[in-house]
Amino acid sequence: MRFMLIMIPKGYESATPDTLPDADAIATMMKYNEDLQKAGILLALEGLHPPAAGTRVSFGNGKPVVTDGPFAEAKESVGGYWIIQVKSKEEAIEWVKRCPAGANDTIEIRQIFEPTDFSEDVQQAVEEFTERFEKSTETAPS
Repeated sequence: MRFMLIMIPKGYESATPDTLPDADAIATMMKYNEDLQKAGILLALEGLHPPAAGTRVSFGNGKPVVTDGPFAEAKESVGGYWIIQVKSKEEAIEWVKRCPAGANDTIEIRQIFEPTDFSEDVQQAVEEFTERFEKSTETAPS
């Protein structure tokens, strides 16, 4: 089972565009990331720039509306994520409990859909898309 672990640091929603994480916090988090990697469960991870450096595209009236950050209505914001592959949600929770997150941080755990969660016709469509996508990336110029 794959899970996305979503880091939600309190206050990040109002951080300036040039805000960077503390170097000591990064070093501590890198140890945790290495533990995930050594356990063979880490598939991906990334940190994200603050929302003030982001852009949203909304479709409220059927037409795209582009809004640059910061976003006044934001109560919380994603600061980064991990994607892990473990045997159960309980195992994902146990790994999250080991994270050296700060006192104001929250980590949301969300299971990622797998093709097998869907009907056979949807699985077939996903498989066909994946094959086309992989072929197109193999032939794409570097």
